[in-house]
Amino acid sequence: MRLYHGSNVVIESINLAMCRPYKDFGKAFYLTDIEEQAKQMAKRVSRIYGGSPVVNTFEIQDDFRKMSDIKIKDFGIQTTEEWAKFVMNNRNRTFTDETNILCNKDNKYDIVIGPVADDNMALLFRQYENEIIDFETLLKGLIYKKTSSQYSFHTEKGIRLLRKADD
Repeated sequence: MRLYHGSNVVIESINLAMCRPYKDFGKAFYLTDIEEQAKQMAKRVSRIYGGSPVVNTFEIQDDFRKMSDIKIKDFGIQTTEEWAKFVMNNRNRTFTDETNILCNKDNKYDIVIGPVADDNMALLFRQYENEIIDFETLLKGLIYKKTSSQYSFHTEKGIRLLRKADD
């Protein structure tokens, strides 16, 4: 299986220390199985930080989900209540219950797979956190959103499954 990472630099080796915290699934190296999505992210990153868009391609064996020593949280492709709580907890700088199964700030999962929370979803999350809307309204706003895919690698154990593709 091929996974793509949009950036403004060529990535030969993945350094988890360079990854930013408070992302959808926590601090991790993020990829997608949708090449066009990675191209758009590369353009966005280049606009923000300079440089030229680069799509880094990695390979992972197709049956990685069956490996017994890798902890994987797979939300599928649909936004759900569980997914929404997980994303909100990981993005929230004041959320401290790291033992909660709906949080990955402690890297309890080596890999997390699921939809991307886009800017419109982020607005809904902020409205909920600021008590402008209730949780049911938040969920209704997420249900029909077209989502894209992300794979986040949180641990060295997970990162070791990735191989730089020879393009």
